[in-house]
Amino acid sequence: MYAFDFERPTTIADAVKALAADDAQALGGGQTLIPTLKQRLAHPSKLVSLGHVAEMKGVCKADDGSVAIGGATTHATVAKEAASLYPALAKLAGQIGDPAVRSRGTIGGSLANNDPSACYPAAVLASGATIVTNSRKIAADDYFKGMFATALNPGEIIVEVRFPVPEKAAYAKFLQPASRFALTGVFVAKFASGVRVAVTGASEGGVFRWREAEQALSSNFSADAVKGLTVSPSGMIGDLHGTPEYRAHLVKVMTARAVQAAG
Repeated sequence: MYAFDFERPTTIADAVKALAADDAQALGGGQTLIPTLKQRLAHPSKLVSLGHVAEMKGVCKADDGSVAIGGATTHATVAKEAASLYPALAKLAGQIGDPAVRSRGTIGGSLANNDPSACYPAAVLASGATIVTNSRKIAADDYFKGMFATALNPGEIIVEVRFPVPEKAAYAKFLQPASRFALTGVFVAKFASGVRVAVTGASEGGVFRWREAEQALSSNFSADAVKGLTVSPSGMIGDLHGTPEYRAHLVKVMTARAVQAAG
């Protein structure tokens, strides 16, 4: 690593002010950023820790019925405190990494980084959640812009994420055992208006909605509804863990498993 300045603000306003400096970088739980710094793949002049901003922590039910989760809330806290409010989301959070990662990593940090194999993006996209920043609200369908790319502007902070609660939902994850990231993961959410299906870990473009499955499941919410569907391997990730064809196959398999778990 190398020398850098470090600030620990206690309010959102102070955090935004600190991030206005040239080459400043927000620090959530540090589960991605710290290893990146160690490898000298990033070299900000200042780190701004968000871990002491109390107003960015916690899980609660909002006035509109959605589940509101502060951007600085750890995975472990989501797994515990969202269990009665949004069980499928809580279960997803409990599968992220290992206990050490879950005790430090935050939902805001995960979404800001937008790793193509991260779990939270699938829940956010399938739920039709809203990303609340210090300056605006961003719909899930407008937030994810590709691998490691989001709609966030420089210095913009994820203050809160609001999840509408579906009638039924579940997350099925085929994990890579060493990293515990999703080799392919599918979150299915059934609302009165229809079904949303979001896939993570499979595509070179990052998390995406599987529209064909959404249409089929909106008419028949059962695992049988996706049996006749096919997923193109074009644009899927190919690496030592699996070929594009294998990941395309997993999309279909994990979707069926998620529907069965939600049913």
